[in-house]
Amino acid sequence: MREPTTRPRPRPNRDKLPGGGAELLSLLAWLLRRPRRGDRRLPLLWLVRPAGAGDAAAVLRRFVGQGTGRRVPHVVLDLAARPETDDVAAVLRELHRQLCLEAFGAARLRFRHYPLADWLMHQTLAVGADPGDSGRAALVRRLRDWRGRRSTEEPQVGGESGLGTALQVLLWLLRRAVPSAVFRIAVSGRVPVVGRQYRWFMRQQYLAPRQSVTFLGFAERLTAGWRDGEQPAQVEKLLLHAFLEDLRQAYRRRFWRPGDWRRTAYPVLLLDRVTVGGVGHTLVRLLNDVRNETGRNDPLLVVAVAADPPPELPAARPLREAEQAYEEWTEALPETRRLRRVAAWLVVLRLGGGDLLPQPGVPPALVAPDPPWWSRRFLPAAVAVTLLLGLGAWANGRWAPDCHPTLSGRVKVQVVDGECVGYSDSAAQVFNSDPGQDRLRAVQRRIFAQNRAAEEVWRRSDRRRPYLTLVYLGTLTGNRTRADEESYVSEREELEGMATAQYALLKESAGADGAALLHIVVANAGRQMRHAGRAVTMLEELAGDDPTLLGVVGLVESRTTTAAALRELNRVGLPVLAPNLSADRMDENSSLYLQISAPNRDQARLIETYARQVLRVGEAHVYYTTGEDSSLAEDLYVSTLVDGLRERFGGRLTRLDEWRTGRRLTVECGYPGVLLFAGRWSEFDGFLRALKECGSDPPRHLLADDSVNRYMANPGLRASAPGNLPVTYVSKAALATCAALRAAQARRDDARGSFLTWVRADDLLDPPRCREGGGTAVGERVSLAYDASMMMVRALESLAARLRHADTGRRWEPRSVNPVGVHAEVLRQNAAGGYPGVGGVIRYGPDSGEPVAKRIALLTVARVPDVDAEPVEVFHCGAADGAPDPGCRPG
Repeated sequence: MREPTTRPRPRPNRDKLPGGGAELLSLLAWLLRRPRRGDRRLPLLWLVRPAGAGDAAAVLRRFVGQGTGRRVPHVVLDLAARPETDDVAAVLRELHRQLCLEAFGAARLRFRHYPLADWLMHQTLAVGADPGDSGRAALVRRLRDWRGRRSTEEPQVGGESGLGTALQVLLWLLRRAVPSAVFRIAVSGRVPVVGRQYRWFMRQQYLAPRQSVTFLGFAERLTAGWRDGEQPAQVEKLLLHAFLEDLRQAYRRRFWRPGDWRRTAYPVLLLDRVTVGGVGHTLVRLLNDVRNETGRNDPLLVVAVAADPPPELPAARPLREAEQAYEEWTEALPETRRLRRVAAWLVVLRLGGGDLLPQPGVPPALVAPDPPWWSRRFLPAAVAVTLLLGLGAWANGRWAPDCHPTLSGRVKVQVVDGECVGYSDSAAQVFNSDPGQDRLRAVQRRIFAQNRAAEEVWRRSDRRRPYLTLVYLGTLTGNRTRADEESYVSEREELEGMATAQYALLKESAGADGAALLHIVVANAGRQMRHAGRAVTMLEELAGDDPTLLGVVGLVESRTTTAAALRELNRVGLPVLAPNLSADRMDENSSLYLQISAPNRDQARLIETYARQVLRVGEAHVYYTTGEDSSLAEDLYVSTLVDGLRERFGGRLTRLDEWRTGRRLTVECGYPGVLLFAGRWSEFDGFLRALKECGSDPPRHLLADDSVNRYMANPGLRASAPGNLPVTYVSKAALATCAALRAAQARRDDARGSFLTWVRADDLLDPPRCREGGGTAVGERVSLAYDASMMMVRALESLAARLRHADTGRRWEPRSVNPVGVHAEVLRQNAAGGYPGVGGVIRYGPDSGEPVAKRIALLTVARVPDVDAEPVEVFHCGAADGAPDPGCRPG
């Protein structure tokens, strides 16, 4: 720390002191008062008291020891009254004893290094009665016992803050629970925080500690008998250095421990009746040497009163020149210290006959300055309470019991408007704790388990196989549901599709070094993708840390919030493959966007062509909805579908209106044209209830858009559907029904046949799909998400094969590819004839992220509540395989 360059000139009770006494006490008052910033270097003051002079020590004793309230920590030793056998070790022991007293109006000084060194010097090692015993073993036992006693007497972590108390309790529990193990760890000095005092002994410079290799070996050298082979001066310097180190640590200022700032006065050691060559002189000389040799300052001021000057600096200045002598010493110290002069730290002053004579009246007294207001004892408690209250309020807004940070896996979440937004790749964070969503949670856990399996397979392959991470970004929270209602069917199906792709890759042969492995991160953007911006920000950080992250699958709903998320993902440089999005021109928001489903203009074409060619009706009534808390402008799916229908039907569209819950539809009873529901699935149940009023005269032809597929895939909703109306609705993956997949497997269609094998497996989806004798339907979004994932996987495998064509057995380096490069490879492969997807061939036009002539179909159910009846395809457009577009025709 730097030393203050200016100092005040306090003159306490100048009229009470004759001669140069006031000058000396003024200097002492300034030296002992600790500055608010930095620390100052403290000299070794040697006062030469000639015969017949007054009792200077008595005046100094009263000056430092008789203040009221906060006193200066001090020790006064009359060396002439002490035994002649006293040595430096004995003086330090008395100094330590007195400074440890809680008698100065502040927390007592705590020592860690010096007591250990002093204790070791009092140990005598001898071989015990047990032939297997040894001096080292005895020392270990004693040291462990001594450490246990010290831990109860003097905490290893000082301070009065809540953090210090918590650490003390923790260390006490550790020592009680596993004392032997903790002791071994501490003595080894290899674990941070634990055993710092042992590491200090091995890093300081006296007695060449490195020659002992371990602390236990060094400790043996300090014990009685073994110490005889060491230089006495080195032993004394070690003791003194350990003592000063404890003072340095006690006077450190750390901003997180306000108690450190309450030490506002330096400790002072007053040595009276020092003799040249005696123990006091030796101590002063050793202090000078240790400060020079270690290059470190310490907060101890030493004042030695002697009859003669020290031989190191025989010239003494008059006491009235005390301040001038100090200033000259300060200027010369850097040079004398660098040269390691034997008197570098000495300031010698000579008392005159009338200096420091005791005077009648109140003697001068030094009082330690008051500490800063922010270091008061109440502050740690107040700060702790404030922080806890603030942390509780903050955590209550960011986290919840089912949405919290964790150290397991890649997880980052926070509560936004009551929803858990963020990402997870670990079962430590599973999205959605609502009743009825067991299958959604189950598929997440399946994915997370397969993540661990993929990492293990990659490790066992010596990291030879290509490895990629895809993020599923969707709406996993926010819907209102009954306790027995599954409300996230589409999201669950898309996750099942990605889990199927992941499962298929895990089933590859262990020797298939070219087969990729898939790691999946599940991310939630909240209801209607309203918090997609927040989720993308988190994913941007993940992408910066994880070079295997190559793309995003999902996005669920075509809304303005989704478009904004696409723009952000494009900025981040992450490709997006959307299994289900179909709003027209979504690809304008990202140059890295690829859509798996046909756009809405193809859906409008399908509906209009079916009405004209099959139903042979020309007129249509269209009702649209946009979902809860949304508008037509915000709902890009509905708005572009309505625009497409308006364009295709033209003047034959005789009614285009918004339907809202509670509106009656009796005007549509018996309507002979096409009655089309062009809204969100969440309002379809209410729409059917409104048509129920028609009784035996329902509209002739009820059609619905592909959003209704989510309703039709929900057995709970269908079973309670009102009325017995037949419904024809749009399907984006009619080729992935169980019947279609079985037929494809029979004709040895590899893509669809393999997919059928995976979804039937016992250890993947719950329940397995398309089992013999009926079984659960696949769900069209399963195949769409599977196709999206496998397109990225095959592109990565192609890049890996080209990168490693000369050496297929070398390790996979994730940074050898990047997300933009994989997107470019998807398009390159696609240009050769399209991707053979389970739901139909996927082909992209030039500079477009929308598929061209993607197969899309109309499915019919005779009765909506008949859950067991499989839908029947009645019409379709687009190509199933790589053949040219066959146009639209009946199924």
